[in-house]
Amino acid sequence: MGMDSQRLILFFVFSFSLFLLYDAWQRDQQAAAPVAKKAREEPGAQQVSPPPVVTTDKMAPMQATKPPEGRAAEGRGEIVKIETDLVRAELSTQGGELRRLELKHHPDAADKSKPFVLFQRQADHTYVAQSGLIGEYVSESGQAEKAEVPNHHALYKAGALQYELAAGSDILEVRLEAAGTLGGAKIYRFRRGSYLIDVEHQVTNSGPRPVRAYGYFQLLRDGKPPVGESAMLPTFLAAAVYTEKEKFQKLPFPDIEKGKISYPKSSTDGWVALLQHYFLSAWLPKNGVAREFYIRYLEGGLYAVGVIVPAGTVASGATASVTVPLYAGAQEQDKLAKLAPGLDLTVDYGWLTVIAVPLFWVLAWMYGWTGNWGVAIILLTVLIKLLFYPLSEASYRSMARMRVLAPKLQRLKEQYGEDRQRLQQAMMELYKTEKINPLGGCLPIVVQIPVFIALYWVLLASVELRYAPLGLGIDDLSAAAIISMSPLVLSSFAYFALPLLMAATMIIQTKLNPEPPDPVQAKVMKIMPIAFSVFFFFFPAGLVLYWLVNNILSILQQWHINRVLERASARNPAKS
Repeated sequence: MGMDSQRLILFFVFSFSLFLLYDAWQRDQQAAAPVAKKAREEPGAQQVSPPPVVTTDKMAPMQATKPPEGRAAEGRGEIVKIETDLVRAELSTQGGELRRLELKHHPDAADKSKPFVLFQRQADHTYVAQSGLIGEYVSESGQAEKAEVPNHHALYKAGALQYELAAGSDILEVRLEAAGTLGGAKIYRFRRGSYLIDVEHQVTNSGPRPVRAYGYFQLLRDGKPPVGESAMLPTFLAAAVYTEKEKFQKLPFPDIEKGKISYPKSSTDGWVALLQHYFLSAWLPKNGVAREFYIRYLEGGLYAVGVIVPAGTVASGATASVTVPLYAGAQEQDKLAKLAPGLDLTVDYGWLTVIAVPLFWVLAWMYGWTGNWGVAIILLTVLIKLLFYPLSEASYRSMARMRVLAPKLQRLKEQYGEDRQRLQQAMMELYKTEKINPLGGCLPIVVQIPVFIALYWVLLASVELRYAPLGLGIDDLSAAAIISMSPLVLSSFAYFALPLLMAATMIIQTKLNPEPPDPVQAKVMKIMPIAFSVFFFFFPAGLVLYWLVNNILSILQQWHINRVLERASARNPAKS
């Protein structure tokens, strides 16, 4: 290889590192749209309460009525415990707040013996689902007066304090009753085999005047990162809004706090959500119903993300209801798209989504066939290698011919000594005579960089691979070697073995390639595999597995091509 070739390879290594840094930065910046000047200057932009309902064709104006603050009074409610096949949940009769949700089939990030907890209200962490009603009396003159309907501060009464999904039942209903002239019920319906929970509010008007009612459904969370998340692997914590017109929008917490967000305030379709690594919660109103979205930063470091939906006008003696499903669970891609349009976009693969999504589809199909994500990654690597075979085969032939020319290159080096300029000219003339492209061996690296980064985000963002075992001591293909150290020697060794084996394959590849005539370049090429392998201690084990298998296949392919060309050269030495 000439000096230009060596520099190009070093450039690729450097560029690859920049690609990863840029990709992480891009994921943090892509959702930050500039907010309108009017919104920035509006005195109520940082108000504690969510905004009033927006006037639409189907929703009447409510200039003074707003959902109450996100906080609920403590100490007056009882705890209602619920268990289904997938979750353990806790409701408070104070406001009917869903304040704890354990996902039984997903281990905790810090302690695998415990289930992952999505919702919880503790002294140092708040993440809950709240809902309630907004109401106003409607007079003949059209004047509106605030009506006291049950909100998420109201006291409810539960029929029992313990509920469990019965064998043979598909739905578990938990009913909370509120008293008063404008009383009603709050009903949770949990489903077997699903993280979807229907939340219904009923309002009964026993007074003499009609009431116009709205239901509000919100998620309340602080900005604390999930427990057990590694600082080595960047993840995303944000709100999200989706409508058919505006599509998917991510709103990072820092931008919400600063008021630097813009999103659709009203629509007849779409949803709101809170996102974190592997999991999400989202309110999913039925399409075709008018709604208002609101996202606010509250005093005390809390973020309120919600939607307001009309329940209609409730005549005296009548009852009305409004229901909005709540999804609170894992980002399982095969299920999200079926629940609501665009919900699968919450699994964010960044700017290489166009490559990452097909990669995951193929990977998931292979998993369905093999039953092991590690084996699926190996098969995916083989498939990618076959797709790139024509390109890599031509490249390896170029490298092999360079290896055959090594004696001639050595003679040129001896002939020109320290005159590097004349040596480079003579080498380029030799390449031209032999019809060899000295940069041809670098092309496969260029082509595979986008695939490599896309697969990186597939392994990092797909909950399906969370704690997915490979075997041989590797019990989590999404974990990196540098964060997998444990007292168990076998586990630690297994994770570190992959990057070390990867380094060994890179050294072997270096041996198969022609050695640069320049001693300094030769030393750099020997050190580079080891230096480059350091990166892989920070990458998910599944990604290292992909690159390791890819290297092994490349070694076999290069060795075969080298042997064929060397035998041909030995039979016809005149061309050597």
